[in-house]
Amino acid sequence: MRRTLVIAGMLISLWAGSVVANIAQEPDPELRAKLLEGVSSSDSFEDRFEAEVWLMDMSARLKRTIPDDSKRLTLLKLIHYEATRVDLPPELVLAVIQVESNFDRWAISSVGARGLMQVMPFWLKELDRPNDDLFHIPTNLRMGCTILKHYYDMEKGDLVRALGRYNGSLGRFKYPNKVFEALRTRWYRQ
Repeated sequence: MRRTLVIAGMLISLWAGSVVANIAQEPDPELRAKLLEGVSSSDSFEDRFEAEVWLMDMSARLKRTIPDDSKRLTLLKLIHYEATRVDLPPELVLAVIQVESNFDRWAISSVGARGLMQVMPFWLKELDRPNDDLFHIPTNLRMGCTILKHYYDMEKGDLVRALGRYNGSLGRFKYPNKVFEALRTRWYRQ
């Protein structure tokens, strides 16, 4: 069984290498409209018990990365809110943030993507919101979650392709696999 899985993994890697389509994030009119709606909207838990259980569980997992209890809980509430606002699992968003920035709100990628979810700055110009700050956590989460959900819908629920689009690596498996690994090992739902 293990040998079969190894061979299957190698075949997928070979196939992925031959169909790599590095698609840059370009302004999409439909996504632009969703982002404009998203930056204008605003608790995401259905009840207090659910909130306490989820926040305590995720807070324990994030404590090493963000030791300050207040900052950690505030961030988790924002992530939960923004993820559920667009109907994404908050744990998926946590995994994306871990891979994208390792929870560094000041992260800047080699191509200029910014903040926790590594949102490209061209969106600010595209949305005619030049004064918005992608290092502002609520703004970054709002835009990042909206973009990821748009790609998920665009790919008709194919999370591998949606994550590839989000990362600008459509057709490659490295980035989606990193997110799935983070989801499986750290952010799984109990």
